[in-house]
Amino acid sequence: MNPKRKKILFILPTLTAGGAERVISFVAQNIDKSKFESTLLIVGHKEDAVYSVEEIPLIFLEKSRVLNATTNIFWFLLKYRPDVVLSSIGHLNTLMGLLSGFFPKTKLIVREASVISAMSDAKKENKEIPKKKYFLNFLASLRAKLGDLSLKWIDVVICQSKDMASDFINIFNLPEEKVVIINNPITQIYPLKTETDKTDIPRFITVGRLSKEKGHLRILNLLTKLNFDFRYTIIGTGPEKDSIFERMEKLGLSEKVNYIPYTEEVLKHISQHDLFLQGSYVEGFPNTVLESCLVGTPVLAFNVPGGTKEIITHGENGYLVETEKEYLHYLNNRLNLAPEQIRKSVEDRFNKSKILRQFEALFN
Repeated sequence: MNPKRKKILFILPTLTAGGAERVISFVAQNIDKSKFESTLLIVGHKEDAVYSVEEIPLIFLEKSRVLNATTNIFWFLLKYRPDVVLSSIGHLNTLMGLLSGFFPKTKLIVREASVISAMSDAKKENKEIPKKKYFLNFLASLRAKLGDLSLKWIDVVICQSKDMASDFINIFNLPEEKVVIINNPITQIYPLKTETDKTDIPRFITVGRLSKEKGHLRILNLLTKLNFDFRYTIIGTGPEKDSIFERMEKLGLSEKVNYIPYTEEVLKHISQHDLFLQGSYVEGFPNTVLESCLVGTPVLAFNVPGGTKEIITHGENGYLVETEKEYLHYLNNRLNLAPEQIRKSVEDRFNKSKILRQFEALFN
């Protein structure tokens, strides 16, 4: 006779395009159904969802803000009585920590998405990120103030990288045993690119949210220093779109850049390019970098706080550099890295079976 399945409630602010949304919805649908009963609760609107969810209950609260859903979440917890709750994204995690004090029999796991102190440092020190306050830093400050109270009832914090774990432990003075590191999994497979896809004109690509910490502007500045023709594709949306396009126009790059706001064929586009460019000043655990390696496209990235350095091995699946001078060097002098070698570098470390087993062990 099988033991009773554990009830796991996964909760997210939205199901829009994003790393947290993709990973959590993937885990919710793919953990062992003989041992776990999954439910996915979304604070936001059904019409905004871009990820398909099948074979498990999916509930939308149809609220525009997490704070407005507080009562709804409370009553859902009271009715559903999950054994474990897993939430992701900072402001929702704080709320869940506060609410979980009313449900002592339910274990609460929160998943972190960024290196908080590095985000703050980037804002203060980098000229591309103005010193004025913006919403992310307000949330970080608010969480710091509520930290002791909220974290009191959190059982485990999942961090996606070593830097993130160390940062979270230091900021909130948590015991190390309360923090676990689980990298993001490879959630889909796409055919490996072939050498025959190459063209005479180098093709570069960046995929990600158009926000200041992602460093699109410094990539554009570096591209102007190249003395050969190229094409550059940017995929993503975000608050810095206008600034990026203004800089692009000012630098005379508009005719060389192809912009795609959103596509469900990200892997196809990455596989059609020669080099993935990451300009970030800080990262959580970049899914698009992992996906680029999966299809065999090498990555050029700065060695910044976060999970990029746990994916990229310099000279094996890409290039990890310290300065813009080094970045420009590898734009001009790319090594001949074989697609098979690039894919192999991530397959064993981040395959879905391995990562799902880590989540299941945690739930148990």
